[in-house]
Amino acid sequence: MSAGEAAASDGAVARTLDLVHVPGFGTEDVLVGLHGPDEGAVFTGTEDGALLRISHDGRRVTRVGHTAGRPLGLEHLPDGRLLVCDARRGLLAVDLAGDRVETLVREVDGTPMRFCNNAAVAPDGTIFFSDSSLRHGIDEWKHEMVRVTRTGRLLRRAPDGTVEVLLDDLGFANGVALAPDGSWVAVAETALRTVVRLWLTGPRAGERDLLADDLPGYPDNIATGSDGLTWIAVASPEDPLITRIQRGPGWVRRAVTAVPDRLQPAPRRTVRAIALDADGGVVHDLEVRDPATRAQFHMVTGVREHDGRVWLGSLHEGSVARVDL
Repeated sequence: MSAGEAAASDGAVARTLDLVHVPGFGTEDVLVGLHGPDEGAVFTGTEDGALLRISHDGRRVTRVGHTAGRPLGLEHLPDGRLLVCDARRGLLAVDLAGDRVETLVREVDGTPMRFCNNAAVAPDGTIFFSDSSLRHGIDEWKHEMVRVTRTGRLLRRAPDGTVEVLLDDLGFANGVALAPDGSWVAVAETALRTVVRLWLTGPRAGERDLLADDLPGYPDNIATGSDGLTWIAVASPEDPLITRIQRGPGWVRRAVTAVPDRLQPAPRRTVRAIALDADGGVVHDLEVRDPATRAQFHMVTGVREHDGRVWLGSLHEGSVARVDL
């Protein structure tokens, strides 16, 4: 483990950030176990397709499954299986006890998903999940960021297997979170730095608004914490150059992504997560300011708060991080 100083804009004292290393890279999301022997343990997936379990004390890391794809968002299903948004294989249900994988959704309206990304699960088994783009897969995520095709979607899979599109025209649809009472579902638009909310019940059912707008960075996965807040992983600070390119003509945006990767705009190294209340107010803004720690861990793409502890995952790192509130 290694440590750095994490500062919060809510005025709390500095906190220690611990790193738990895993046998793989790209711990894109993190999920905390809630029941039985898994209570307090943390699950993550890596770029080689492995699903890993980290013991509650961070001392043991074991492989508990494999998707043969690229696991991103993770959630618990009511039947005890692990829900996996696999960028290459679609929406999966994994039985960790027997390492069996069931494909729940691979295509929508006859068209295969290009970039299944993140999800939230209601108590009745309804699954809300994002498909980031109709044009670009995970290997071309920078293309989607710069070109802003607005082909991302928020979808719903009912317990009977029926799938419907709830929202489309999203700018890089990413993280998904449900309100604690199930009254709304939110989806992050990474390219546009917003979190869109769709009301599911009550007098506003069917309406959409913004839970967050003009975020200080690019939101990735989002999740509802045990504190009832909506936690947002901020992968990178807002880049004025990217914003200018996004607003340029189509040929400019295509030209930028056609140059070698080393010449394209790159995410700035940061470690940050923000927690919002139901009105979109910032309750916590956790940001690591220690350069030495940012050199070891950056680009937070997954976040989970559970009983006062926040776990962080990263698209590019071979570790997960944790910080106590």
